[in-house]
Amino acid sequence: METKIRGRAIFILAVVVACILGITGFPKNVQELKDNLHTRIHLGLDLKGGTNLILQVQVEDAVNITAGEALERLKDEAKSKSIPYADIATDDDKTQTPPIHRILIKGIPQDKASDLQTVVNNQFSDWDLVRVPGDETARWLVLKTSAAVTLRNQALMQAMETIRRRVDELGVVEPTIAEYGQGDFELVVQLPGVDDPSRVKDIMQSTAMLEFKLVQDGPFSSREAALAAHGGVLPPDTELLSGNESGTENWYVLNHIAAVNGRDLTGAEPSHDTAGRPSVTFNLNRDGAERFGRVTGENINKLLAIVLDNRVYSAPAIHGQITDHGEITGTFTPQQAQDLALVLRSGALPASIKYQSEETVGPSLGADSIRHGVIASIVGLFAVMGFMLVYYRGSGINANVALALNLLILVAAMGYIGAVLTLPGIAGVILTVGMGVDSNVLIFERIREELRLGKAVGAAVAAGFEQAFRTIIDTHVTTVVSAAILFAFGTGPIRGFAVTLTIGLIANLFTSVFVSRLIFDYILSRREKGALLSI
Repeated sequence: METKIRGRAIFILAVVVACILGITGFPKNVQELKDNLHTRIHLGLDLKGGTNLILQVQVEDAVNITAGEALERLKDEAKSKSIPYADIATDDDKTQTPPIHRILIKGIPQDKASDLQTVVNNQFSDWDLVRVPGDETARWLVLKTSAAVTLRNQALMQAMETIRRRVDELGVVEPTIAEYGQGDFELVVQLPGVDDPSRVKDIMQSTAMLEFKLVQDGPFSSREAALAAHGGVLPPDTELLSGNESGTENWYVLNHIAAVNGRDLTGAEPSHDTAGRPSVTFNLNRDGAERFGRVTGENINKLLAIVLDNRVYSAPAIHGQITDHGEITGTFTPQQAQDLALVLRSGALPASIKYQSEETVGPSLGADSIRHGVIASIVGLFAVMGFMLVYYRGSGINANVALALNLLILVAAMGYIGAVLTLPGIAGVILTVGMGVDSNVLIFERIREELRLGKAVGAAVAAGFEQAFRTIIDTHVTTVVSAAILFAFGTGPIRGFAVTLTIGLIANLFTSVFVSRLIFDYILSRREKGALLSI
């Protein structure tokens, strides 16, 4: 018996030491101890202060991009399959909400209609080819409803992950990024500690669509001059974009199809060009490097425009073949170069975003919440401890020791896993105190019943723990399931409540059953035979 008690005591002591280290770390001095105590527990937005943003992802942008790519592919396929047509253009039905995305194909000869149908069946599985009423030579290529729904949902998820990567690289501690509302493609972004969100907003909403396009003509001093050089009509498969290189507005006639784009990037870092000005270097994946090498090798001494979000950042001359490594130059400040590299590394947003609301929470409000939460926790803790001592006398000390260890384990676990403490999380701590006492009450009352039935003290204690254990497990499992549902569907503060409650319940099982039982066993091993139990 003594050996068994000693082994369990050593295990509990090891748990206590691990918990203390989880809170304090390994400080070398008093100042480091204070720093560890402040940094081990991360505070949520409602306690630390920061910024709360509600934004809407414009998912139709992603669908429009897909439709545009389908239009270009359809032209290429029709050309390769020798299917003549008069015109191919977008013809969306915007009377519907959301709009129905269509591509109108005009002038299809009757003997080529079956060839077009074959192309659609083989290459455009997300589209349906339907006849246009009143015109036997026209067809609509209509995006399937299921495909459009998938594209919108994917755009929302991709936007959420892209924003998360960008915010993480900014160093914001424990941000919350989650879906918000029902069916409006909205996201909630909570940034603890960020009281000036303007830079964060600029980085989050940048679409960062990087493209490298060959320059067909230019630069021109104005849009009118560029159009006049081509008789007012741009050459086929080209586009006209502007740039502000070295403080001068220039216009370029570019290939419509990019040589490579941001999807081919594997990394981007801020750097400096040969003149010492801030720039951004980038690396390409294997496919991108192969295409980039082929395009640059075939167009030596021509201009290659670096286009970001449909604006030319620079248009340097190609002096040699470029494969997997390149540089973006322009009139950047060091901060702009750093931010551009960040958004390129995190990937392009699949759609633009629109801010619905913005709320800044001051740290003074968080400090006030912490103060009141701590006061409530201390008052509740001492009230419960006092009740246990009065009602259960000596055995109340047992319950209070288990309760104190429960809270120690809870705080240490949050420090180890980096959990975020929110105001609802403090409520979870207080609720844990009540749940912990409830378990001890179930056990103690069961022991009392066994003693009233005339059982010996040792047998009554053993029966009390065994009989109460099943009830304790039932109550804890049902509560943990509820907490799991809150965590799965709740936002940041609600998740904080779920996390603290779950950790507290698991710790409570250990302290109320294992630790309390050890204390009783130790007392019984030291008491005289026949002595009464103080309960």
